[in-house]
Amino acid sequence: MAQHLGVLTDDPQVLHACRDKATSRAQFARHCVPSAQSIKVVSLLESALAAESIGYPVVLKPAGQAGSVGVIRVDKAEELPEAYEFATAGANLHGGDSNDVLVEEYLDGPEISVECVTHQGQTTAVAVTRKELGFEPYFEETGHSVDAADPLLAEAGPIATAAVAALGVTTGISHVELRLTATGPRIIEVNQRIGGDLIGRLVQLATGIDLPRAAADLALGIAPDLTPTRRQAAAVRLLYPDVSGTVIERGIDPNLLDADWLAQVSWISEVGGQVVLPPEGDVDVARVGLVVVTAADAAQAAARIQEAQDHITVVIRPTPGKPVSSTGGQD
Repeated sequence: MAQHLGVLTDDPQVLHACRDKATSRAQFARHCVPSAQSIKVVSLLESALAAESIGYPVVLKPAGQAGSVGVIRVDKAEELPEAYEFATAGANLHGGDSNDVLVEEYLDGPEISVECVTHQGQTTAVAVTRKELGFEPYFEETGHSVDAADPLLAEAGPIATAAVAALGVTTGISHVELRLTATGPRIIEVNQRIGGDLIGRLVQLATGIDLPRAAADLALGIAPDLTPTRRQAAAVRLLYPDVSGTVIERGIDPNLLDADWLAQVSWISEVGGQVVLPPEGDVDVARVGLVVVTAADAAQAAARIQEAQDHITVVIRPTPGKPVSSTGGQD
């Protein structure tokens, strides 16, 4: 589409390398970028052999999907058949770039992303996003925070920019996901786009850097302005109920709306709408709403996110036969 419109973009083969996780892993290995051991499989037997070779726990994931669709951690061999079925179903959903399934080394440690901007082959890491995950053994992202003063940017930024270079990216915005392991930051994947879940907005609130504007400038061949104009923190919490079912009530304490640090409250599910938690549901159907806050630093942002969540009410009529989730939520 970009080529048709006559704006700058990378070759589709480069972008495919970002979208296809098997190709990405091969490129990371070729360029000595710290990543995870990964084996493409086409059967349950191959999955079992790959898992034994890598060593449990492992992660099964579709090679061409996004949003953690079909991604699951497997701790022991007895769990593998069900996990392989889950990953295969995710790989075959509409929208994926391939039907391949990968068995990968599990990277233990906190998950982050580094938001990067590439102009004429030079990549700048502009911010680190710290992530909250839930619904184990799945990898549902439930919240994000950005602190302009995060010291991780100096440590993880060079690895993220190396991953972008390894894939041959010369222009655009990259959302690079990593795990902070005992051996240092290691790459999960490179997404050649602005991060979802309002991460671009968090970067702007925390640093003043406007990623959508940067993307537009890059498309027109203009060097983007990446000068920070703010030095604070921002966070988003995605609101999940405790149980799948029908939304029968939702609301927020009016007194909270006067807080100058409350940047946004948005509803995703309407009253009468259905909410389906993982593993049956994904990000498109599991969330009721979201809340965004600003703060002086990450600690204050976390406290304000919790305060905001404590003043939000969501009532669900449970789907018959569905157990209550143990992940926490609002009710």
